[in-house]
Amino acid sequence: MIDTHAHLSIPIVPFQGDKLSWIILSASSFKDSKDNLDLAKENKKLLPAIGIHPTEEMADLESLMCDEVVAVGECGLEFTDGVDKQRQIELFEYQIKLAIKYNKPLIVHSRKASDETIEILSKYPKARGVIHCYTGGKKRIQKVVDLGDWYFGIDGNVTYEVGLEEVVKNIPKNRLVLETDTPCLAPIPHRGETNKPEWVEFTYKKVAEIWGMSFEETEKIIDENAKRLFKI
Repeated sequence: MIDTHAHLSIPIVPFQGDKLSWIILSASSFKDSKDNLDLAKENKKLLPAIGIHPTEEMADLESLMCDEVVAVGECGLEFTDGVDKQRQIELFEYQIKLAIKYNKPLIVHSRKASDETIEILSKYPKARGVIHCYTGGKKRIQKVVDLGDWYFGIDGNVTYEVGLEEVVKNIPKNRLVLETDTPCLAPIPHRGETNKPEWVEFTYKKVAEIWGMSFEETEKIIDENAKRLFKI
């Protein structure tokens, strides 16, 4: 199994590495990005991304770019009340261009901005990546697919949100990757607890149930998707 989105701290939160092939370390700030690079030096299963969350400040992210980096993100838009939308768009586009320059996938955060996110990404046909914790509903699935080489990240909330089950049924099987978003969004049977990367197993099991397939068949498809997306 592969957890394609986790936030781990220094010192590292213990996890059961024997259950996982890799963990993609998503970043929310310049400091997180630096920490991810340090964590990846300690454990070969940890693959670092560098990125700045839309609510954080601009920084020279390119100064951290290196061969070990597997993605740029998480970055994107969070259009909650009172935010500076134009500043967020500028920060997002800076990271899109950085990802294209270094041929890295993007890990895209989109909250209350699904249509705006798709509109911006449509301007960059060379961009590729994953819509993290996808919340765009069934009606936007095809719009994301039409963007090009884009994937849908689904988290532990699929184990308790019936509506999200219906979304998963409509996502092409070759475009789905699974995430924990550790330390958030713990799946049933651990809902409400601090999430852990190994608990992505419960999300794999839920998707297998939704697809009506065995765990082994489901794992193979999803792992191949993650490997293709992050070139691992």
